Amino acid sequence: MSITISKILVPIGFSDQSMVALGQAFNLAKIKKGKILLLSVIEEQNMMQSLFLDDNSHELQKKVNEKLLEIAEEYGSKYSVHVDTMVAKGKVYNQVNEVAKMVGANLIVMGTNGKPKGSVMKFIGSNAERVVRLAHCPVITIKGQNHRDGCDNIILPLDLEKQTKEKVTYALEYARYWDATIRIVSVILRDNKEVREKLTKNINQVEKFITDAGVKCTSELVEGEKKRNLGDFVFAYEKKFDADLIMIMTKKEELTLSDNISVTARYIINNSAIPVMSIRPKEQEYITGPTTAF
Repeated sequence: MSITISKILVPIGFSDQSMVALGQAFNLAKIKKGKILLLSVIEEQNMMQSLFLDDNSHELQKKVNEKLLEIAEEYGSKYSVHVDTMVAKGKVYNQVNEVAKMVGANLIVMGTNGKPKGSVMKFIGSNAERVVRLAHCPVITIKGQNHRDGCDNIILPLDLEKQTKEKVTYALEYARYWDATIRIVSVILRDNKEVREKLTKNINQVEKFITDAGVKCTSELVEGEKKRNLGDFVFAYEKKFDADLIMIMTKKEELTLSDNISVTARYIINNSAIPVMSIRPKEQEYITGPTTAF
């Protein structure tokens, strides 16, 4: 099965984070011969702001559109990629997902400010996190620092829930783009012989499937601790291989406070130093397993 990436949506706010994401998106579009849609969202003022502040929204929209066209011309020429632009008004996460559906985007690539600050924002989440939660297609989130083009190592966390195996198809496709090695990791949180045997069997099966498909792959079962977030073990594994991408599923766990995104996935998205691809599972029924899902 080949994954089509014909249109990549790149939300851009002209911050350092969004510009780093922009470069990564164009690099991927060039490899896959896809198109880029640059989207800038102007957040609407509330009624109180409109009463006391000058409404220069038309002028602002004009300037934003001009800036987008400049970027489109520069990057389109540099990477030989077709670029369209769009300016929308509203809440960022709503507009990003609405536009993604409208244009049939296969992938969203966006920058993130990382961990939201303040008790309210910790609960609500950042725009990037909300986009991930609502998106119908995979989302790559990138924090504001330089990342090398291409990819040598992809971290693929796996647990015992069958939905996480949907990542394998994406991992295979992206590994083939860059001739990368897939690094499977599973974390066991307690010394349970039955769970250990199931996890070991699971990662061995997936490793064999990947290597039989002609892609380089390794796998490892890592001992975890209940006091630490599972994401920290993923980050340690990422550093071990100087990895370039982490692939996770954004599925709902019982008792989680954020809809359709696990605690571990949320932690990884907000704290990862390298790009994270979040994939929404196709199935809506989940199996309660002995490990926390990635």
